[in-house]
Amino acid sequence: MSGLFDDKNDQHGEADNTPDAPLADRLRPRQLVDIVGQDHLVGTEGTIGRMVTAGRLSSIILWGPPGTGKTSLARLLAYQTELHFKSISAVFSGVADLKKVFAAAEMRFQSGKATLLFVDEIHRFNRSQQDSFLPYVERGTVVLVGATTENPSFELNAALLSRAQVLILNRLDPAALGHLLERAEKLEDKSLPLTSNAREALIASADGDGRFLLNQAETLFSLDIKNPLDPAQLAKILHRRMAVYDKDREGHYNLISALHKALRGSDPQASLYYLARMLVAGEQPLFLLRRIVRFASEDIGMADPQALVQALAAKQAFEFLGSPEGELAIVQACLYCATAPKSNAAYKAQKAAWKSARDTGSLMPPQNILNAPTKLMKEIGYGEGYNYDHETDDGFSGDNYWPEDMQPQHFYQPVDRGFEHKIRERLDYWENLRAEKTG
Repeated sequence: MSGLFDDKNDQHGEADNTPDAPLADRLRPRQLVDIVGQDHLVGTEGTIGRMVTAGRLSSIILWGPPGTGKTSLARLLAYQTELHFKSISAVFSGVADLKKVFAAAEMRFQSGKATLLFVDEIHRFNRSQQDSFLPYVERGTVVLVGATTENPSFELNAALLSRAQVLILNRLDPAALGHLLERAEKLEDKSLPLTSNAREALIASADGDGRFLLNQAETLFSLDIKNPLDPAQLAKILHRRMAVYDKDREGHYNLISALHKALRGSDPQASLYYLARMLVAGEQPLFLLRRIVRFASEDIGMADPQALVQALAAKQAFEFLGSPEGELAIVQACLYCATAPKSNAAYKAQKAAWKSARDTGSLMPPQNILNAPTKLMKEIGYGEGYNYDHETDDGFSGDNYWPEDMQPQHFYQPVDRGFEHKIRERLDYWENLRAEKTG
Protein backbone atom coordinates (compact mmCIF):
# COMPACT_ATOMS: atom_id res chain seq x y z
CA MET A 1 0.00 0.00 0.00
CA SER A 2 1.45 3.35 -1.01
CA GLY A 3 1.85 6.06 1.57
CA LEU A 4 1.54 8.79 -1.07
CA PHE A 5 -1.53 10.89 -1.35
CA ASP A 6 -2.62 11.60 -4.91
CA ASP A 7 -2.03 15.15 -6.14
CA LYS A 8 -5.75 15.74 -6.33
CA ASN A 9 -5.91 15.20 -2.56
CA ASP A 10 -2.94 17.44 -1.78
CA GLN A 11 -5.15 20.44 -1.20
CA HIS A 12 -3.73 23.58 0.38
CA GLY A 13 -5.35 23.89 3.76
CA GLU A 14 -8.83 23.29 2.40
CA ALA A 15 -11.45 21.77 4.64
CA ASP A 16 -13.45 18.84 3.31
CA ASN A 17 -17.01 20.16 3.18
CA THR A 18 -18.67 17.01 1.84
CA PRO A 19 -21.57 16.07 4.14
CA ASP A 20 -20.22 12.60 4.93
CA ALA A 21 -16.70 13.82 5.78
CA PRO A 22 -15.63 13.49 9.42
CA LEU A 23 -16.28 16.54 11.57
CA ALA A 24 -12.55 17.02 12.16
CA ASP A 25 -11.96 17.26 8.39
CA ARG A 26 -14.84 19.67 7.86
CA LEU A 27 -13.39 21.89 10.60
CA ARG A 28 -9.86 21.84 9.21
CA PRO A 29 -8.40 25.36 9.55
CA ARG A 30 -8.50 27.52 6.40
CA GLN A 31 -5.82 29.99 7.51
CA LEU A 32 -3.11 30.18 10.12
CA VAL A 33 -5.21 32.26 12.52
CA ASP A 34 -7.65 29.34 12.70
CA ILE A 35 -4.98 27.12 14.33
CA VAL A 36 -5.90 26.99 18.01
CA GLY A 37 -3.54 26.64 20.94
CA GLN A 38 -0.33 27.38 19.01
CA ASP A 39 -0.10 31.18 19.15
CA HIS A 40 3.57 30.91 20.13
CA LEU A 41 4.22 29.61 16.60
CA VAL A 42 1.57 31.10 14.30
CA GLY A 43 1.17 34.52 15.93
CA THR A 44 2.79 37.56 14.36
CA GLU A 45 5.77 37.18 16.70
CA GLY A 46 5.92 33.39 16.38
CA THR A 47 8.49 31.54 14.27
CA ILE A 48 6.00 30.45 11.62
CA GLY A 49 4.24 33.80 11.63
CA ARG A 50 7.53 35.52 10.89
CA MET A 51 8.38 33.03 8.12
CA VAL A 52 5.03 33.60 6.41
CA THR A 53 5.34 37.40 6.71
CA ALA A 54 8.81 37.26 5.18
CA GLY A 55 7.63 34.87 2.46
CA ARG A 56 10.53 32.50 3.12
CA LEU A 57 9.88 29.10 4.61
CA SER A 58 12.74 26.93 5.84
CA SER A 59 12.58 23.21 6.59
CA ILE A 60 11.02 22.47 9.95
CA ILE A 61 10.16 19.55 12.20
CA LEU A 62 6.83 19.87 13.99
CA TRP A 63 7.03 18.01 17.29
CA GLY A 64 3.96 17.64 19.43
CA PRO A 65 1.26 15.32 20.80
CA PRO A 66 -1.44 13.86 18.55
CA GLY A 67 -4.33 16.11 17.60
CA THR A 68 -2.54 19.44 17.95
CA GLY A 69 -2.68 20.59 14.32
CA LYS A 70 0.59 19.41 12.75
CA THR A 71 -0.96 18.26 9.47
CA SER A 72 -3.23 21.31 9.16
CA LEU A 73 -0.29 23.59 9.82
CA ALA A 74 1.79 21.99 7.07
CA ARG A 75 -1.02 22.34 4.50
CA LEU A 76 -1.58 25.97 5.39
CA LEU A 77 2.13 26.74 5.10
CA ALA A 78 2.17 25.47 1.53
CA TYR A 79 -0.91 27.52 0.71
CA GLN A 80 0.39 30.75 2.20
CA THR A 81 3.83 30.43 0.64
CA GLU A 82 2.53 29.20 -2.75
CA LEU A 83 4.59 26.02 -2.68
CA HIS A 84 3.40 22.80 -4.24
CA PHE A 85 2.14 20.60 -1.42
CA LYS A 86 2.98 16.92 -1.31
CA SER A 87 2.18 14.66 1.62
CA ILE A 88 3.51 11.23 2.50
CA SER A 89 3.27 9.02 5.56
CA ALA A 90 6.40 7.31 6.84
CA VAL A 91 4.21 4.47 8.09
CA PHE A 92 3.34 3.29 4.58
CA SER A 93 6.02 4.82 2.35
CA GLY A 94 9.20 3.09 1.28
CA VAL A 95 12.28 3.79 -0.82
CA ALA A 96 10.38 3.51 -4.10
CA ASP A 97 7.80 6.06 -2.94
CA LEU A 98 10.52 8.49 -1.90
CA LYS A 99 12.27 8.19 -5.27
CA LYS A 100 9.01 9.07 -7.05
CA VAL A 101 8.46 12.08 -4.80
CA PHE A 102 12.00 13.37 -5.28
CA ALA A 103 11.89 12.86 -9.06
CA ALA A 104 8.63 14.80 -9.35
CA ALA A 105 10.00 17.52 -7.06
CA GLU A 106 13.11 17.85 -9.25
CA MET A 107 11.01 18.34 -12.41
CA ARG A 108 8.85 20.88 -10.60
CA PHE A 109 11.95 22.71 -9.31
CA GLN A 110 13.39 22.99 -12.83
CA SER A 111 10.15 24.71 -13.81
CA GLY A 112 10.68 27.25 -11.05
CA LYS A 113 8.43 25.86 -8.31
CA ALA A 114 9.62 24.27 -5.08
CA THR A 115 7.72 21.59 -3.20
CA LEU A 116 6.63 21.58 0.41
CA LEU A 117 7.03 17.93 1.33
CA PHE A 118 5.03 17.02 4.41
CA VAL A 119 6.21 13.78 6.02
CA ASP A 120 3.86 12.50 8.69
CA GLU A 121 5.47 10.45 11.47
CA ILE A 122 8.90 11.14 10.00
CA HIS A 123 10.55 9.38 12.95
CA ARG A 124 9.43 6.06 11.49
CA PHE A 125 11.85 6.38 8.58
CA ASN A 126 15.14 4.61 9.23
CA ARG A 127 18.49 6.40 9.23
CA SER A 128 19.32 5.78 5.56
CA GLN A 129 15.84 6.89 4.48
CA GLN A 130 16.22 10.09 6.49
CA ASP A 131 19.60 10.71 4.85
CA SER A 132 17.97 10.55 1.42
CA PHE A 133 16.23 13.88 2.13
CA LEU A 134 19.50 15.77 2.64
CA PRO A 135 20.54 16.67 -0.93
CA TYR A 136 17.04 17.83 -1.88
CA VAL A 137 16.69 19.93 1.25
CA GLU A 138 20.15 21.48 0.72
CA ARG A 139 19.42 22.43 -2.91
CA GLY A 140 16.02 23.83 -2.03
CA THR A 141 14.22 21.32 -4.24
CA VAL A 142 11.96 20.55 -1.30
CA VAL A 143 11.08 22.38 1.85
CA LEU A 144 10.72 19.60 4.37
CA VAL A 145 8.01 19.77 7.00
CA GLY A 146 8.19 16.68 9.17
CA ALA A 147 5.69 15.79 11.87
CA THR A 148 6.52 13.62 14.85
CA THR A 149 5.14 12.76 18.25
CA GLU A 150 8.56 11.55 19.39
CA ASN A 151 11.54 13.53 20.62
CA PRO A 152 13.52 14.44 17.49
CA SER A 153 16.77 14.34 19.46
CA PHE A 154 16.38 10.58 19.80
CA GLU A 155 14.57 9.67 16.59
CA LEU A 156 16.04 11.84 13.80
CA ASN A 157 19.50 11.96 12.28
CA ALA A 158 21.77 14.74 13.47
CA ALA A 159 22.44 15.69 9.84
CA LEU A 160 18.73 16.13 9.17
CA LEU A 161 18.19 18.05 12.42
CA SER A 162 21.00 20.43 11.50
CA ARG A 163 19.10 21.40 8.34
CA ALA A 164 15.67 21.82 9.92
CA GLN A 165 14.33 23.90 12.78
CA VAL A 166 12.43 21.97 15.46
CA LEU A 167 9.17 23.67 16.45
CA ILE A 168 7.24 22.38 19.44
CA LEU A 169 3.44 22.25 19.39
CA ASN A 170 1.66 22.38 22.74
CA ARG A 171 -1.05 19.99 23.82
CA LEU A 172 -4.33 21.89 23.57
CA ASP A 173 -5.43 23.48 26.82
CA PRO A 174 -9.10 23.58 27.96
CA ALA A 175 -9.63 27.03 26.42
CA ALA A 176 -8.41 25.88 23.00
CA LEU A 177 -10.47 22.70 23.17
CA GLY A 178 -13.53 24.70 24.22
CA HIS A 179 -13.02 26.93 21.18
CA LEU A 180 -12.99 23.83 18.95
CA LEU A 181 -16.32 22.72 20.42
CA GLU A 182 -17.81 26.14 19.74
CA ARG A 183 -16.71 25.91 16.11
CA ALA A 184 -18.21 22.44 15.84
CA GLU A 185 -21.54 23.65 17.25
CA LYS A 186 -21.57 26.57 14.82
CA LEU A 187 -20.87 24.25 11.88
CA GLU A 188 -23.56 21.77 12.95
CA ASP A 189 -25.91 24.62 13.86
CA LYS A 190 -26.81 23.04 17.18
CA SER A 191 -25.48 22.79 20.71
CA LEU A 192 -24.00 19.69 22.25
CA PRO A 193 -26.52 17.98 24.54
CA LEU A 194 -24.44 18.47 27.69
CA THR A 195 -24.70 20.18 31.02
CA SER A 196 -21.89 22.64 31.80
CA ASN A 197 -20.22 20.06 34.04
CA ALA A 198 -20.47 17.39 31.35
CA ARG A 199 -18.99 19.78 28.82
CA GLU A 200 -16.00 20.28 31.11
CA ALA A 201 -15.73 16.50 31.53
CA LEU A 202 -15.77 16.02 27.76
CA ILE A 203 -12.95 18.52 27.33
CA ALA A 204 -10.94 16.88 30.12
CA SER A 205 -11.43 13.44 28.58
CA ALA A 206 -9.66 14.56 25.38
CA ASP A 207 -6.37 15.01 27.25
CA GLY A 208 -5.25 17.81 24.93
CA ASP A 209 -6.10 16.01 21.66
CA GLY A 210 -8.28 18.18 19.43
CA ARG A 211 -9.00 15.46 16.87
CA PHE A 212 -10.17 13.07 19.58
CA LEU A 213 -12.43 15.76 21.05
CA LEU A 214 -14.07 16.45 17.70
CA ASN A 215 -14.62 12.73 17.12
CA GLN A 216 -16.33 12.51 20.50
CA ALA A 217 -18.45 15.55 19.69
CA GLU A 218 -19.42 14.02 16.34
CA THR A 219 -20.69 10.93 18.16
CA LEU A 220 -22.84 13.07 20.44
CA PHE A 221 -24.24 15.05 17.48
CA SER A 222 -25.24 11.78 15.79
CA LEU A 223 -27.27 10.53 18.75
CA ASP A 224 -30.89 11.40 19.45
CA ILE A 225 -30.41 12.84 22.95
CA LYS A 226 -33.46 14.65 24.30
CA ASN A 227 -32.13 16.05 27.58
CA PRO A 228 -28.64 17.35 28.36
CA LEU A 229 -26.31 14.68 29.72
CA ASP A 230 -24.61 15.03 33.08
CA PRO A 231 -21.01 13.74 33.57
CA ALA A 232 -22.13 10.29 34.71
CA GLN A 233 -24.45 9.84 31.73
CA LEU A 234 -21.74 11.10 29.39
CA ALA A 235 -19.27 8.57 30.75
CA LYS A 236 -21.65 5.73 29.91
CA ILE A 237 -21.80 6.81 26.27
CA LEU A 238 -18.21 7.85 25.58
CA HIS A 239 -14.81 6.53 26.59
CA ARG A 240 -11.87 8.58 27.79
CA ARG A 241 -8.88 8.99 25.52
CA MET A 242 -6.08 6.61 26.48
CA ALA A 243 -3.09 8.46 27.87
CA VAL A 244 -0.20 8.93 25.43
CA TYR A 245 2.49 6.70 26.83
CA ASP A 246 5.02 4.60 24.95
CA LYS A 247 6.97 2.49 27.40
CA ASP A 248 10.11 2.59 25.28
CA ARG A 249 9.96 6.23 24.23
CA GLU A 250 10.07 9.76 25.58
CA GLY A 251 6.81 9.71 27.56
CA HIS A 252 8.24 6.87 29.59
CA TYR A 253 11.45 8.74 30.39
CA ASN A 254 9.66 12.01 31.09
CA LEU A 255 7.38 10.47 33.70
CA ILE A 256 10.03 8.40 35.45
CA SER A 257 12.19 11.53 35.62
CA ALA A 258 9.26 13.47 37.09
CA LEU A 259 8.65 10.73 39.66
CA HIS A 260 12.31 10.62 40.72
CA LYS A 261 12.54 14.39 41.08
CA ALA A 262 9.26 14.64 43.00
CA LEU A 263 10.56 11.99 45.41
CA ARG A 264 13.85 13.87 45.74
CA GLY A 265 11.92 17.09 46.35
CA SER A 266 10.00 15.45 49.25
CA ASP A 267 6.60 15.97 47.61
CA PRO A 268 4.57 12.83 48.38
CA GLN A 269 1.48 14.11 46.55
CA ALA A 270 3.25 14.74 43.23
CA SER A 271 5.24 11.51 43.65
CA LEU A 272 2.03 9.53 44.04
CA TYR A 273 0.54 11.28 40.99
CA TYR A 274 3.39 10.35 38.67
CA LEU A 275 3.47 6.82 40.07
CA ALA A 276 -0.25 6.55 39.29
CA ARG A 277 0.23 8.02 35.79
CA MET A 278 2.70 5.29 34.92
CA LEU A 279 0.81 2.39 36.49
CA VAL A 280 -2.51 3.45 34.94
CA ALA A 281 -0.80 3.73 31.53
CA GLY A 282 0.43 0.13 31.82
CA GLU A 283 4.01 0.53 33.05
CA GLN A 284 5.59 -2.61 34.48
CA PRO A 285 5.40 -2.37 38.30
CA LEU A 286 8.82 -3.99 38.67
CA PHE A 287 10.37 -1.17 36.62
CA LEU A 288 8.95 1.34 39.10
CA LEU A 289 10.10 -0.75 42.03
CA ARG A 290 13.63 -0.87 40.63
CA ARG A 291 13.66 2.92 40.42
CA ILE A 292 12.34 3.29 43.99
CA VAL A 293 14.98 0.84 45.30
CA ARG A 294 17.65 2.81 43.50
CA PHE A 295 16.25 6.06 44.88
CA ALA A 296 16.37 4.70 48.42
CA SER A 297 20.13 4.32 48.11
CA GLU A 298 20.94 7.26 45.86
CA ASP A 299 18.84 10.02 47.42
CA ILE A 300 18.17 8.83 50.97
CA GLY A 301 21.00 6.49 51.84
CA MET A 302 22.09 6.58 55.46
CA ALA A 303 19.80 9.52 56.28
CA ASP A 304 17.16 6.81 56.72
CA PRO A 305 18.49 3.27 56.18
CA GLN A 306 14.95 1.92 56.52
CA ALA A 307 14.06 3.39 53.12
CA LEU A 308 15.94 0.62 51.34
CA VAL A 309 14.29 -1.96 53.59
CA GLN A 310 10.86 -0.53 52.75
CA ALA A 311 11.60 -0.49 49.01
CA LEU A 312 12.77 -4.10 48.96
CA ALA A 313 9.84 -5.15 51.12
CA ALA A 314 7.51 -3.54 48.58
CA LYS A 315 9.14 -5.58 45.81
CA GLN A 316 8.67 -8.76 47.83
CA ALA A 317 5.06 -7.89 48.66
CA PHE A 318 4.22 -7.16 45.04
CA GLU A 319 5.76 -10.42 43.85
CA PHE A 320 3.73 -12.24 46.51
CA LEU A 321 0.38 -10.47 45.96
CA GLY A 322 0.53 -9.51 42.29
CA SER A 323 -1.58 -6.76 40.74
CA PRO A 324 -3.66 -4.89 41.76
CA GLU A 325 -3.34 -5.79 45.46
CA GLY A 326 0.44 -5.54 45.47
CA GLU A 327 0.37 -2.02 44.04
CA LEU A 328 -0.49 -0.70 47.49
CA ALA A 329 2.94 -1.85 48.68
CA ILE A 330 4.51 0.19 45.87
CA VAL A 331 2.49 3.19 47.03
CA GLN A 332 3.72 2.65 50.59
CA ALA A 333 7.35 2.54 49.49
CA CYS A 334 6.83 5.61 47.30
CA LEU A 335 5.34 7.60 50.18
CA TYR A 336 8.02 6.42 52.60
CA CYS A 337 10.79 7.56 50.27
CA ALA A 338 9.08 10.87 49.51
CA THR A 339 8.73 11.70 53.21
CA ALA A 340 12.13 10.39 54.35
CA PRO A 341 15.06 12.74 55.08
CA LYS A 342 17.25 13.06 52.00
CA SER A 343 20.99 12.61 51.54
CA ASN A 344 23.12 11.78 48.53
CA ALA A 345 26.24 11.42 50.69
CA ALA A 346 26.50 7.67 50.01
CA TYR A 347 26.06 8.28 46.26
CA LYS A 348 28.78 10.94 46.23
CA ALA A 349 31.02 8.75 48.38
CA GLN A 350 30.69 5.91 45.86
CA LYS A 351 31.64 8.18 42.95
CA ALA A 352 34.67 9.57 44.78
CA ALA A 353 35.86 6.19 46.08
CA TRP A 354 35.52 4.55 42.65
CA LYS A 355 37.56 7.33 41.06
CA SER A 356 40.25 7.06 43.72
CA ALA A 357 40.38 3.28 43.31
CA ARG A 358 40.92 3.65 39.54
CA ASP A 359 43.66 6.22 40.11
CA THR A 360 45.54 4.34 42.88
CA GLY A 361 44.62 0.74 42.21
CA SER A 362 48.11 -0.73 42.69
CA LEU A 363 48.97 0.73 46.08
CA MET A 364 49.65 -1.81 48.83
CA PRO A 365 47.71 -1.59 52.10
CA PRO A 366 49.89 -1.05 55.19
CA GLN A 367 51.58 -4.26 56.37
CA ASN A 368 50.02 -4.22 59.83
CA ILE A 369 46.53 -4.91 58.43
CA LEU A 370 47.59 -7.61 55.96
CA ASN A 371 46.65 -11.20 56.65
CA ALA A 372 49.56 -13.59 57.38
CA PRO A 373 48.39 -17.19 56.75
CA THR A 374 51.94 -18.53 56.12
CA LYS A 375 55.16 -18.54 58.12
CA LEU A 376 56.99 -16.62 55.41
CA MET A 377 54.43 -13.84 55.43
CA LYS A 378 54.73 -13.54 59.19
CA GLU A 379 58.53 -13.43 58.91
CA ILE A 380 58.45 -10.51 56.47
CA GLY A 381 56.14 -8.53 58.74
CA TYR A 382 52.62 -9.13 57.49
CA GLY A 383 50.18 -8.38 60.33
CA GLU A 384 52.91 -7.12 62.66
CA GLY A 385 51.77 -4.33 64.97
CA TYR A 386 48.07 -4.73 64.25
CA ASN A 387 45.89 -3.38 67.06
CA TYR A 388 42.72 -5.36 67.66
CA ASP A 389 40.15 -2.60 68.21
CA HIS A 390 37.97 -4.64 70.58
CA GLU A 391 40.81 -4.94 73.05
CA THR A 392 41.37 -1.18 73.33
CA ASP A 393 39.74 0.91 76.07
CA ASP A 394 37.52 2.80 73.64
CA GLY A 395 36.93 -0.06 71.21
CA PHE A 396 38.80 2.12 68.72
CA SER A 397 42.52 1.86 67.93
CA GLY A 398 42.81 4.95 65.74
CA ASP A 399 45.26 3.16 63.43
CA ASN A 400 45.98 4.33 59.91
CA TYR A 401 44.45 1.97 57.31
CA TRP A 402 45.56 3.82 54.19
CA PRO A 403 48.45 2.85 51.87
CA GLU A 404 51.72 4.54 52.81
CA ASP A 405 51.82 6.58 49.59
CA MET A 406 48.26 7.85 49.97
CA GLN A 407 46.82 10.48 52.25
CA PRO A 408 43.64 9.56 54.15
CA GLN A 409 40.57 10.51 52.13
CA HIS A 410 37.11 11.66 53.18
CA PHE A 411 34.75 10.18 50.62
CA TYR A 412 31.71 9.92 52.87
CA GLN A 413 30.49 13.23 54.25
CA PRO A 414 27.18 12.66 56.07
CA VAL A 415 24.68 15.49 56.03
CA ASP A 416 23.12 16.93 59.15
CA ARG A 417 19.71 15.34 58.44
CA GLY A 418 17.94 12.23 59.65
CA PHE A 419 20.03 9.33 60.89
CA GLU A 420 23.14 10.79 59.26
CA HIS A 421 23.15 13.48 61.96
CA LYS A 422 24.00 10.70 64.45
CA ILE A 423 26.56 9.22 62.06
CA ARG A 424 28.27 12.59 61.79
CA GLU A 425 28.47 12.78 65.58
CA ARG A 426 30.12 9.32 65.64
CA LEU A 427 32.62 10.24 62.94
CA ASP A 428 33.52 13.45 64.77
CA TYR A 429 33.97 11.45 68.01
CA TRP A 430 36.29 8.93 66.33
CA GLU A 431 38.23 11.70 64.59
CA ASN A 432 38.88 13.37 67.94
CA LEU A 433 40.00 10.06 69.46
CA ARG A 434 42.30 9.43 66.50
CA ALA A 435 43.83 12.86 66.94
CA GLU A 436 44.43 12.18 70.64
CA LYS A 437 46.02 8.75 70.00
CA THR A 438 48.26 9.93 67.17
CA GLY A 439 49.00 13.37 68.60
